[in-house]
Amino acid sequence: MERDGSLKIFTGNANPELAKEIAQQLGVPVIDSVVTQFSDGETQLQINESVRGADVFIVQPTSQPVNEYLMELLIIIDAVRRASARRITAVIPYYGYARQERKSKARDPITAKLVANLIVAAGARRVVSMDLHAGAIQGFFDIPFDHLPGAPILAEYYKKLNLDNICVVSPDLGGVTRARDLANRIGAEFAIIEKRRPKANVSEVLNVLGDVDGKDCILVDDMIDTAGTITKGAELLKKFGAKTVRACCTHAVLSGPAIERIQNSSLIEVVITNTIRLPEEKKIEKIKILSVAPFLAKAIMNIHGDESVSRLIK
Repeated sequence: MERDGSLKIFTGNANPELAKEIAQQLGVPVIDSVVTQFSDGETQLQINESVRGADVFIVQPTSQPVNEYLMELLIIIDAVRRASARRITAVIPYYGYARQERKSKARDPITAKLVANLIVAAGARRVVSMDLHAGAIQGFFDIPFDHLPGAPILAEYYKKLNLDNICVVSPDLGGVTRARDLANRIGAEFAIIEKRRPKANVSEVLNVLGDVDGKDCILVDDMIDTAGTITKGAELLKKFGAKTVRACCTHAVLSGPAIERIQNSSLIEVVITNTIRLPEEKKIEKIKILSVAPFLAKAIMNIHGDESVSRLIK
């Protein structure tokens, strides 16, 4: 098709490796641009080629440092809009501030909605993201939003392991749908860990709902931040008779003591994806990285060609 030449991939500094991998899958180059900072910390953007009339996809997860990468995203969207791009799609594999999607107590901000407003105001006309912490965030946008699951990628990996007697485990009641989805995809049973969170980044595991005795357990979550939930969950599953315990997630935030906790835990392996770039110093033997680039590339091609994205999920 003639318009295929108008498909362009843009990236900031959050995860340029992922953007390049997506571009390679699509057979197009990444837009020639440079994102730097002035001496006072202001973000500076220079685009070295025309994007007039192009269908531009900006690949930029808003991971740590979230405020810096969010600002980069907004500036790129604004610049591309002013450069007369035909359509601008923000591809945000990891949506920062997703854990602040509601008021849990008086005077709390709803920052996930604020971020949505900023992205739309900057000029994005579509958003693509993966495994939102709260699916309701899609409703914060008044533009099309494609919410892609990480389960198909994780399921493909676990099918190849040929494990016997698998039980997929949700680390809390909120992750039941995600655990059931993965369990159905690999033909496994599922269980639930009963947990309470007295304050942010602190969790207490209480009980296991389901039979995990003698089984190869897979803990699944949308993200792993400080790794307290999955490491404590692994200990509890072992106490309840689990044969082995693995863990997986889509977004590897891995902040604070996460790497040390994983290294010293009873977990055999932690499978993550590259929605967030993992620094070299955090790459340990227990961590296995899967690429979301082929999946995102297919979604981008379908959006560009005005075809269904939902069929990719199925």
